[in-house]
Amino acid sequence: MSRLATGGQGGRLATGGQGGRDVLKVTKTLSIPLRELEWRFSRSGGPGGQHVNTASTRAEVRFDVAGSPSLGPRQRARLLERLGPEVRVVAADQRSQAQNRALALKRLSERLGGALRTPTARIATAPSAGSSRRRVDAKRRRGELKRERGSRRLPDRVREDE
Repeated sequence: MSRLATGGQGGRLATGGQGGRDVLKVTKTLSIPLRELEWRFSRSGGPGGQHVNTASTRAEVRFDVAGSPSLGPRQRARLLERLGPEVRVVAADQRSQAQNRALALKRLSERLGGALRTPTARIATAPSAGSSRRRVDAKRRRGELKRERGSRRLPDRVREDE
């Protein structure tokens, strides 16, 4: 199976695989067929000379979360909660439409993968002996500091009538 990596740790565009269809690999358990993605191209702003005025290099990709058959019920619920019914990604960084397409796919994959990620639950642990000792020492030092403040008051008045 040949693969065209879209750069970084983002999604991979896999060719072959599921019956010869092109898919966007988001996570180990989620691959989205490219036919589910809706593309739109327009002219990109910024520098570029005469080329920028004629070429539609800005790439916009949309993914319908609510209507996608590729998502399982839990994946769909999580994506709808975190991203909404439709995910839209735009790439206009490069001067080439092909590079902007790859960049848009990578960004879409990262956004979907980030929304699907579940935070690991923190496991409560007992404090170490060293941390307990440091805490008690800090409390003792703080108490001493406060006691010293009280003893710095002016001495009692001496009676002069004797």
